[in-house]
Parts: sequence; structure tokens; C-alpha cells
Amino acid sequence: MHFSRIFIERPIMTALLTFAILLFGIVGFRALPVAMLPSVDYPTIQVVAAQPGANPETMASAIATPLERQFSTIAGVRSITSANMQGGP
Repeated sequence: MHFSRIFIERPIMTALLTFAILLFGIVGFRALPVAMLPSVDYPTIQVVAAQPGANPETMASAIATPLERQFSTIAGVRSITSANMQGGP
């Protein structure tokens, strides 16, 4: 006996089963928890500073550290990162 034959021979049962699955799906969908969406508006500032001929250690001590100190005084700043490298941007 084929699995589909049961549904072909009993159209009322097929309709009721389809309706029940649809009803449980709608009820289950409405019962799903919906959390508030997080705020994804992250304001950022990007500063590029270059000094020709300076090595990364000099850039870190003479330019990046003073800039980081100044930026840390801005209210609401949570994270500051810097990268110092040889060569230009």
C-alpha cells in the first residue's frame, strides 16, 4: 500500500489534517518569543595619522598614545583601538 493512497482515498481526513497542521503552525508561530532588536547604530571615528620615516614604535608613542588619551575624554567612548605600521596607508 502506498503512503499517498491513504490521503487520496480519504479527502475529508486529508483536509482536516492539513487544517490541523496549518492551525498548529499559526499558533506556534504566534507563540514564538520576540525580543527587542538590539541597537546596531555604532558611531565610529576613524583617524589616519602618518609621519614619513617614522617606525611603528615612534608612531605609537608620539602620535597614537596622545590621540588615544584625547579621544578617551569624549563621553560615551567605550573602545579605542589603534594600529601602527611601517609604510603609508
